[in-house]
Amino acid sequence: MAPPFRFSLCNEVFEKTPFDRACAAIRQIGYNGIEIAPFTLAESPEEINAEQRRGYKRLMADAGLSFVGLHWLMVSPAGLHVTTPDTSLRARSWDHIRKLIDLCADLGDNGVMVFGSPKQRNAVEGMPPAEATQVFASELAKVAPHAEDRGVRILVEALPKSQSNVINTLGEAVAIVEQIGSPAVRTMFDTHNAVDETIPHTELIRGFFPYIAHIHVNEMDGREPGTGDYDFSQLLKTLADLEYRDWVSLEVFDFARGAEAIARGALEHLRSQR
Repeated sequence: MAPPFRFSLCNEVFEKTPFDRACAAIRQIGYNGIEIAPFTLAESPEEINAEQRRGYKRLMADAGLSFVGLHWLMVSPAGLHVTTPDTSLRARSWDHIRKLIDLCADLGDNGVMVFGSPKQRNAVEGMPPAEATQVFASELAKVAPHAEDRGVRILVEALPKSQSNVINTLGEAVAIVEQIGSPAVRTMFDTHNAVDETIPHTELIRGFFPYIAHIHVNEMDGREPGTGDYDFSQLLKTLADLEYRDWVSLEVFDFARGAEAIARGALEHLRSQR
């Protein structure tokens, strides 16, 4: 029997489509969940009041979608940075993360926050990457209790060196998870962002599976599954063998073919690989 994977879609592919129409389309295509880029709702989380949060939650439920979580956490407001030596800016940046934790919790239960944000975590102003990594881990540890209280899991995402000089491998992300030691801090696996890994992806997932709480799927060039040659059948087989039960989310970076065509083609391809 095919494993009951839960597929979700990252909403920014729908660009300026009204939220209710995007939710309806996502569910009609066959996805069960929606993962939200917060900048698609407002520039800053504090701009989304309690009534609006309840409204978004209701729209997702009315469409038959589960809220999965947040990603692209620091696209806006501009200028934030979580490892900067500027302690005032760093404090404002982590306050933004705290506010996103609250937004995530208000939009739905058991949400995740995928913490990529390469530009906003890079070592800057002469700080060595190893020092910036420790700053990141130390500051993340400070917000972890709040995430735990709100039922949110923050996922440290490994990014390739072409994007960031801080946390480039799944092993480095796991080291931070272990250092913090909070159930509110885990990691995730993104096929596209694992381009620099030297170990086969299925072996990585098997080796670090206890720490992985989320999966992003995309081709290595950032397009949707089925447009390239990534072996999603082996990825899904490995997840099935390990009895993975969290979300498999489609995140794409090329919207040229249109949201519905992208979403439908990717889901059809993923289902054909199971």
